[in-house]
Amino acid sequence: MTPRPESPDKSRRIALAAAVAAALAMPAEGLRQYAYRDPPGVLTVCYGSTTDVVPGRRYSLAECRQRLDADMLAAVTTVDRCAPGLPDPVLAAFGDAVYNLGPTIACDINNSTAARMLKAGNVAGACDQLLRWTKAKVGGVLVDLPGLVKRRRAEREVCLKGVM
Repeated sequence: MTPRPESPDKSRRIALAAAVAAALAMPAEGLRQYAYRDPPGVLTVCYGSTTDVVPGRRYSLAECRQRLDADMLAAVTTVDRCAPGLPDPVLAAFGDAVYNLGPTIACDINNSTAARMLKAGNVAGACDQLLRWTKAKVGGVLVDLPGLVKRRRAEREVCLKGVM
């Protein structure tokens, strides 16, 4: 059986949410055209991309934008698959969170209160849960990172626009 293609409306909705999520990610991540280790030690490049990073390679601005677009589209699609039908701002906010943290925050109902709330339809509660995801292991110790605190606040602000 051949999978049904996505409707044009759904494709546009996901693309729009990915664009909004990318706008959240760009200032939070900053741009680095050479690979570096982020605070938890993950090899990263461009606007926070961790996919197939080549150490020592210089990435062009066009390559960085392409990586961000592709990675963000994948993140938003993941959120839409885990919690279908979310309002666009919620989809964008959680798309950025998944891009930054991985799918647990939006998809893993066993390990994320936000995911449980999304599944239950408690969107406002899920938006508030974003503020809890501000820690990373640095030197083996879980610490709040100021950049994550700022980013989660921005995501929550966008997310709550989908609740009004």
